Amino acid sequence: MVGTQQKVAVVSCHVERILDNRVWRAYRELVRRRPGGFALASLVRPPDEEHGEDTARWLERAAELAAAGPFGHHTHWSGPTHARPTDPAVTGARVLREGSWLREQGLAPTIFCGGGWYTDAAVAAACASLGYVDCTPRARRPSYLQPGASWACLAAPARLETAAGELTAVPTTHSIGDITRAVARPRGLPDPVVHVYFHDTDLLHAGRRAALVAALHLLGRRRTASDIDSAAALVGAAAPLIPFAAVAGGEASGPPE
Repeated sequence: MVGTQQKVAVVSCHVERILDNRVWRAYRELVRRRPGGFALASLVRPPDEEHGEDTARWLERAAELAAAGPFGHHTHWSGPTHARPTDPAVTGARVLREGSWLREQGLAPTIFCGGGWYTDAAVAAACASLGYVDCTPRARRPSYLQPGASWACLAAPARLETAAGELTAVPTTHSIGDITRAVARPRGLPDPVVHVYFHDTDLLHAGRRAALVAALHLLGRRRTASDIDSAAALVGAAAPLIPFAAVAGGEASGPPE
């Protein structure tokens, strides 16, 4: 990792069902427990009033998460249950609109991840404008993406050059399954910064919840437990500045903003 020899690990959750009481209770408890010593970054999908989501309750719960640890912005481009966009022409504008709304509510997200790992030049520029750390880039291509689908490939934290200035990116490296397999192997953690992600709904499945907690405890013994904002700060000005186009995969979509 540029600027440091320390190998760290961070953990984030895509909080998509904050209004579901079962999901909320399970996630809230995990945040409190900090398995492996990790301060979980809560990347929360804003409420969708068009689909009947309760904004007042959402704000109450989001504020609790923001007070408990790292807080971020997660966008579902086409609705609560549809992560990737149907109209890529408005993606950057949506990030700016949602990010501004979050700040107006007294929240201060510092991290971003696009739903379905979607990103484009406009999204990256919007994230730079908002001062976010972007976790949408992946170290490896998600297997379920269709040929030509937009995503971003990045192996280690870096600074990305966008139309709106520099954007620090801390790529997501491991799912629950990935990290469970990796911690079982002596050399299974080659990434300079290990970034584990999961969904809040994973916690409703006893097997997935147990696997996640066990893997994080093992990961905390092999890596220094950190958080995304701290990992981004370690990148520093010495990191190479990479044009966003150099990491973008799939079809280009969304004009720079």
